[in-house]
Order: sequence, then structure tokens, then C-alpha cells
Amino acid sequence: MNRRLLAYFLLDTSGSMHGEPIQALNNGFNGLISMLRTDPQAMDSLHISVITFDKDVKNIVPLTDLANFQPVEIKCPKSSPTHTGEALEQLWSLVRKELIKGTTERKADWKPLLFIFTDGKPSDIQKYRDYIPKIKALDFGIIVGCAAGPKAEISFLRELTNDVVKLDTTDANTLTTFFTWVSSSLEIGSKSQGTGTSVSLPPPPSELTIII
Repeated sequence: MNRRLLAYFLLDTSGSMHGEPIQALNNGFNGLISMLRTDPQAMDSLHISVITFDKDVKNIVPLTDLANFQPVEIKCPKSSPTHTGEALEQLWSLVRKELIKGTTERKADWKPLLFIFTDGKPSDIQKYRDYIPKIKALDFGIIVGCAAGPKAEISFLRELTNDVVKLDTTDANTLTTFFTWVSSSLEIGSKSQGTGTSVSLPPPPSELTIII
């Protein structure tokens, strides 16, 4: 069996995403899957898992190889808190269970990748901070945080990762641009993993701001 590249997506579905933002998120994410399917290397190794978080945290797409990934409808309630810490807890549990370390009979998976998208801040800040060191200890190849819209607070994402992008809005055009950039990042990730080099992000388009 080929070595797998696992990509985990944590997507904010709290109440502030209701309406146009969640529609834009659906269009952007499903467009990402279509773009990735044009890359033979991604088709060969990429496996995707999707976790949504509002008052509830759900692994709406368990780890699935790209070829068998089905279009997904991401939903959100009209009103709900943002349980980002609980999402990290579930992610930590899943990665520890799903990532293959390697044996004499089978090669280890590549370092996993994590993309976390939010338009606000954690409602469960203490749990969020409790799980940050545990997530970092899993040794992801890269963790990308996306702060989308005017109410997204960058500071909390910066506690988790140095790779944070800022989107001014959560409209369809901006989210499509973001997920196009994510597609490029994943394609670079699938290629660089095979060479043993670290994953480096491609330059962002003008709609995205890399926070330094």
C-alpha cells in the first residue's frame, strides 16, 4: 500500500456562519475536492477528514481517500457557540488512532496536515489552550489557521500555529480563492513529502493576508 498523506479540516459552523457564509464554505470546500482530483499525486496518497464545530463537534467525513470522497453539505445552526477546544480534542483522538507509524510490514504515513477555519474565537478557551500542546506534539507537517471575516480573532490561531492567513470577508469569491490556495498547498505537500523536505506554503493571492 502507498504511503498516505492525511489532511484534517476543522471548519467553524457556529451561528455566525449561518446564511451566505456557510453556502460559500460549501462551494469553496467542494471546489477544493474537485481541484485536488486533477492532481495524480494527490489522488494516489491524499486522505481527507472533516470535523465541524459549533455547540457540537462532528467528524462529518471520517478519513476517506480522495478518490472515494463524496460531495458534502456542511450545515450550521442559526445560533451556536464555537467549541474550538472540543474540536481539537476530537482531532487529537482521531490522529492518534488513524495515523500509521510504520512497521516492518508497512511504511509509515507522511506527516499529517491540518487546516483550521474560523470566523470568530473559541467559546471554550481553557480547553482550547489545554489541547494546543497536545496537537503540536502530534508533529503535523503543517498547521494552517484561517481567520475569516471581521470578527475572527487572529491571536488564538497564533497560539496554535505560526501559519495564519486572514480573509477580510466570508463571501463566495474570497472563500473560493482561499480553497484554491489550500489546493495548491496540498499539492505542494503531497510532492514535498516524497522528497523528505518540509512543507512550505505557496505565495497567497491578494485576497489573503499572511499574518507575520
